[in-house]
Amino acid sequence: MPPNLPIKPDNDDEDAVMSSSEQEESDYASDEDIAQERQEQTIDKDSDEEELERFVLGDTANFRENLFKDDLVYDDTNLGLEHSDDGDENEQATGLEDIDDAELFAFDVGGTHSDDKQLVTAPISQAPQVPDQDAPAWEDSDDERLTVSLANATQLRKLRISEAEDVVNGVEYARRLRQQYLRLHPLPDWAKASSERPAKRRRRSSAASDKSDISDGATSGEDEDAETSALPLDKFLRDANALKGGNTQRAKKLRSEVIGIQKSRDIPDVHKDAVTSLAFHPEYPVLLSSSTSSMLYLHHIAPTAHPTPNPLLTSAQVKQVPIRRAEFLYPTGDKIFFAGRRRYIHSWDLPSGTIQKTNKMQGHRLEQKTWERFKLSPCGQYLGLIASTRKGGGIINILNVSTMQWIAAARLDSRGGIADFSWWSNGHGLTILGRGGQVGEWSMATRRFLAIWNDEGSNGGTVMALGGRNGPVLLGGDRWVVTGSNSGVVNIYDRQSLILPSADDELELKERPEPTRSFMQLTTPVTVLTFSPDGQLLAFASKHKKDALRLAHLPSCTVYRNWPTEQTPLGRIQDVAFGRQSDMLAVGNDAGKIRLWEIRN
Repeated sequence: MPPNLPIKPDNDDEDAVMSSSEQEESDYASDEDIAQERQEQTIDKDSDEEELERFVLGDTANFRENLFKDDLVYDDTNLGLEHSDDGDENEQATGLEDIDDAELFAFDVGGTHSDDKQLVTAPISQAPQVPDQDAPAWEDSDDERLTVSLANATQLRKLRISEAEDVVNGVEYARRLRQQYLRLHPLPDWAKASSERPAKRRRRSSAASDKSDISDGATSGEDEDAETSALPLDKFLRDANALKGGNTQRAKKLRSEVIGIQKSRDIPDVHKDAVTSLAFHPEYPVLLSSSTSSMLYLHHIAPTAHPTPNPLLTSAQVKQVPIRRAEFLYPTGDKIFFAGRRRYIHSWDLPSGTIQKTNKMQGHRLEQKTWERFKLSPCGQYLGLIASTRKGGGIINILNVSTMQWIAAARLDSRGGIADFSWWSNGHGLTILGRGGQVGEWSMATRRFLAIWNDEGSNGGTVMALGGRNGPVLLGGDRWVVTGSNSGVVNIYDRQSLILPSADDELELKERPEPTRSFMQLTTPVTVLTFSPDGQLLAFASKHKKDALRLAHLPSCTVYRNWPTEQTPLGRIQDVAFGRQSDMLAVGNDAGKIRLWEIRN
């Protein structure tokens, strides 16, 4: 194989290489020529341009000389810097050192002046002092330089204090927005309780307190703020109703004609026989129910309880006693009295769980063949019992609850005996209804009738009830007395209108008063009459017809038209009871079921 010999380029290749190098050298030379030509073509600067360039960009010769000539004066207390004496001598007073920065600028608020309106700047209100714990985590300094026109925007005109206001800064604008939001959405009670502290109240003398009544109109805003932080005793002394002995909590007022009522969870345990009695505990949300199946149930009223709503607390059974009536002993409710169509009565002591039987009434055993028609006084001292005999019209025996001994008897001369009776709210007397329509007011203090009057149009009284507040003090304080008859008519009387004016101290009533209103919605004998504890509702019903129940509003004396409806599951009503706060309605029927409704405002 022949050895590798160097290959010599051809003449054409050599010419190509030489031509490329010569081209590169020519290109480089052309760039230099172009730069030189551009430098030569530069136009000389005139004096004005040089002065402007020196003013904007600076001059290397005079840079260090003019570096601190026009420097601003800083506050030595804030920055901790000290100026030399030479610098102070060189500073020239301009007259603007004590003026705020905000006054050195003018803001364009925009808007047209075609309507010849003059813009009025709203005064900036003093911002309240915010505690350190409630101070905002960050504040925008631009808010003070921001301006907002309240007159140009329709949505912002409600933020103006006066019609002449227009422009406010950002801080004032944010404050007024917060105020408007709090007007529409006030703080809830739990937020106030957690954020506010009780205000320190000054002690005022009696003279100062007397003068404070004169200036109530001028200091209404301060009184509202003080009311939120008032002590419980102070609130009690401020409330006139509390001084009278009334409840300090403001009761809700119900509307007439239309009632807000909603179905609640029913009592889960069903009696085997008809429900005969219902009663709410005076202090706790507990419902007592009884039936002729000899059973007593105590249920905790808790519709949202899990897994069983309105759970059963306890029960009791007394064999061979068909219970017709059961009641809590007021005012504590620690005892339950119940009885059937028997010659005795039982008392159930709830703390100990013992049941005691009482079967003797010394001197009146022949008059009392059954104890089922009894009622306990609101004061918890007496027990009234309708006697079985009709001798002399009718008798009510009164016993002492502590000893179960006979202490008095009220005899009403009425044809057919006594139909029903009710205790006064203070427990110092009775109102008795006879079957012939006579109504007697009997006093425990005098042990006699104060007055007797007649129910208008009564063809046979069946039941009666007392209720309401602010009635005559001489008649126990109950405002309303209502009676039911065999014809289904319910008459309601205002007890204030029953009293006749008299110069003597003796009480005189109208012999035949006219009822305030007569309800004729029922067509069968009235068997149930019940007032709510606050006296705003009256329930009247009849067990002789299905779904025969109505609610009436007081003091307007109008029957609600929206409840009950045709779809309301009532059945034949045996008894009705209202909750202790008048916010619950319990209805027991002949099927042993107890249904609950929640009464709303």
